[in-house]
Amino acid sequence: MSFAFCRLNRITGLVALAATAACSDGGSPDPVSIENTQFAASLGINLSQFTRTSAGVYLQDVTVGNGAVATNGKRASIHYIGWLANGTQFDANQPPSQPFAFTIASGQVIPGFDEAVRDMKVGGRRKAIIPSELGYGRNGSGPIPPNAVLVFQIDLVALQ
Repeated sequence: MSFAFCRLNRITGLVALAATAACSDGGSPDPVSIENTQFAASLGINLSQFTRTSAGVYLQDVTVGNGAVATNGKRASIHYIGWLANGTQFDANQPPSQPFAFTIASGQVIPGFDEAVRDMKVGGRRKAIIPSELGYGRNGSGPIPPNAVLVFQIDLVALQ
């Protein structure tokens, strides 16, 4: 699944998420907290090495960049890999592909992804763990199942 597909589903996903939050039909199990998630060993997740944001996203700067800082309203160009907690890769945009570009906090990506990129510096690499409620929630999307915790490796290539 491409991240572009995820972006297109964001608008319909938000409507579905709002409807699901308003009336749970019991069809999907409750989300598992990040703290109670079993991560595949291949992901190398040790939560004690991550910082939790107030929104609930866990971040680990693997490499701190030395360029401009990503802030709301800036257009970020990134390379990324996305995994489910069980280690299944569901998407990637890596070189030689053109970087994926989006405007931070403009609603173009899932809320947890905005949170993950915000405050990165150009040239940096970050791991991010996004709870389901800031991802695709109770409905999931494509290969992403309902209530999935998402893990990303993000490289911030440029800002505009």
